[in-house]
Amino acid sequence: MIDLLRRLLFSVFALSWPAIVAVQTHIASITAAPGTLVRWSAPGTTRCGMKGRSWAAVKGTCYYPVDLQQQPGVIPISRSGSGHSASGRITVESFDYGTEEITLPDIPQANPSAKDLKRDARDRALLAKIWNRKEGPAKFTLPLRTPASPLPRGKSFGVKRVFNGKPASQPHTGTDYPTPVGTPVLAVADGTVMVAEDLFFEGNAVFIDHGDGLISMYFHLSDIKVEAGQEVKKGHTLGRVGSTGRATGPHLFFGVRWHNARINPQFVLEDPSKIPGVSPSSP
Repeated sequence: MIDLLRRLLFSVFALSWPAIVAVQTHIASITAAPGTLVRWSAPGTTRCGMKGRSWAAVKGTCYYPVDLQQQPGVIPISRSGSGHSASGRITVESFDYGTEEITLPDIPQANPSAKDLKRDARDRALLAKIWNRKEGPAKFTLPLRTPASPLPRGKSFGVKRVFNGKPASQPHTGTDYPTPVGTPVLAVADGTVMVAEDLFFEGNAVFIDHGDGLISMYFHLSDIKVEAGQEVKKGHTLGRVGSTGRATGPHLFFGVRWHNARINPQFVLEDPSKIPGVSPSSP
């Protein structure tokens, strides 16, 4: 599993990812894996489009998130501004993030009761309001700051998990960082706290809306030091690392959704110029 992640991240940040090629019809294309991020920069770009949605560019750059569970195929993309427009496409190819077998201790999350599942259904309904929230102006710039300092190497994004012999319903949508218990958990950018409470599987969890459709999330905290509706600044302490919820020990789960797509958070924590994308000179 570690080797798979290293291959994926090396391909991204060493820029050995398949390059975008502008063809004669001026439709740029790139090959990407589920859970990744594509960049398209050009002077004067103000709007971005993908899968029927449109959003504001970030300082002249369009970022296109490819959801972790996106099926292989072609996704049309576009950018426009200052009297010009261009079209492109992302060809999504499958990628195997691997599988992890996890043995849970004797906790409710190992064998949820009917009452537990009802509670989780309430949690899903609460979180659905975040994913369906109207997108506001961006309150962030890339790269985001790290959610802990120092931040150790993360693992397990995208893996299929098997808990006590039972496959999980979806791949792991964030990254686990083996941060020591009690480590302060920090907001990665300015934003509005949307949820700050104890959820059944996530444990003590915080979700922050940073505008432009970017949501950050922090799970398994030992305690929570913010509340829903609160405005926070980058670096604000949200709580401390713990092992609440479905966890085998202390660690920080950090995840991001951008325009409702679940992507590897490493993409927004690193230098954005290293994100694979269309050359600025492309039409």
